[in-house]
Amino acid sequence: MSDKDTGPIRPTDDEARALARGLIDGAGFAALGVLDPDTGAPFVTRIALATDLDGHPISLISDIAFHSKALKANLTCSLLVGEPEAKGNPLIHPRLTLTCRAAFLGRDAAHAALRDHYLTQHPKAKLYVDFDDFRFVRFAVAAGFLNGGFGQAFTLTPGDLGLA
Repeated sequence: MSDKDTGPIRPTDDEARALARGLIDGAGFAALGVLDPDTGAPFVTRIALATDLDGHPISLISDIAFHSKALKANLTCSLLVGEPEAKGNPLIHPRLTLTCRAAFLGRDAAHAALRDHYLTQHPKAKLYVDFDDFRFVRFAVAAGFLNGGFGQAFTLTPGDLGLA
């Protein structure tokens, strides 16, 4: 193997970029990976996922959720998007892992527009979006790893995802 050999990782192309962006845009939910602040152990949970007006992944998270505590202790996290289809081996369906840094957003001037935009993607959140303990969290993507199916692995930058 040479230094330039990337193993099973293929050169990122426009098809991979479009597939990855589509997985983000089409995701209603994601697996969120954080570290338990008390033990350092990995912790994974399912969250509702949407995108903000600029296409960055966001979620609406309660302060009382365990993953809020974990994110406040360590903003580094990961998201997994992509759902298997009803038939076939779930491991052949595309999925995207995003390495991110979370940012809890305040209720500033931009909050109302973000709230309205989020509700277009998750209308049932209207029941709790205005509760005092709920905050929007924006996930700044540092890197992505796309598994597009058998033999289709790609690394992606924020620029590849339209998030430069």
